[in-house]
Amino acid sequence: MKKLIAGFVFGVGLTAMAHGAGDPEAGKQSAAACQACHGQGGAKPIMGVYPKISGLGERYLYDQLVAIQENSRAIPEMTGQLDGKSEQDLRDLAAYFAQQAMPVSQADPDLVEKGAAVYRGGNMASGVPACAACHSPQGKGNEPAGYPHLGGQNAEYLVKQLKAYRDGSRANNASAAIMVDVSSKLTDAEIEAVASYISGLN
Repeated sequence: MKKLIAGFVFGVGLTAMAHGAGDPEAGKQSAAACQACHGQGGAKPIMGVYPKISGLGERYLYDQLVAIQENSRAIPEMTGQLDGKSEQDLRDLAAYFAQQAMPVSQADPDLVEKGAAVYRGGNMASGVPACAACHSPQGKGNEPAGYPHLGGQNAEYLVKQLKAYRDGSRANNASAAIMVDVSSKLTDAEIEAVASYISGLN
């Protein structure tokens, strides 16, 4: 598993320089529709099950927008939202939202200890690697590798995504394949705890 992660990080690192940059000012002009569900700057979604898209990282956001547009990542609520948008439009949106701050949520105090243990140390007995290995100890992610900033994300959304990885319904690229493997070893209790912990991480 460690070799898989290391190899993938190396590979995306080599291609990161070829990844074109978007124009955040241009993205801001077309972000109004996104903010109807994700809130001002993508930081305050109208429902906990919707993600904060602020500060996730430009590469990650762009990759997800492309996957949603191509329907390789099916999200019913996003149906039609990206129709007609060019590659540059998606890059611009990604650049705009990547520059916005990710506000921190409140972790459940009863779940902090268990969540921290999984996030920082994984679970050696079941083969779960530490989340911090890819997403950083502070949850700030790894922009060149396309790993998202997680700290502050809505716990309800994180639970939904971890379970989607676990059941294979979100498995559209190499990064997702890593998460499918990791999540397959997580229990419901671990998912709830680590999602809560991440929501309060900064």
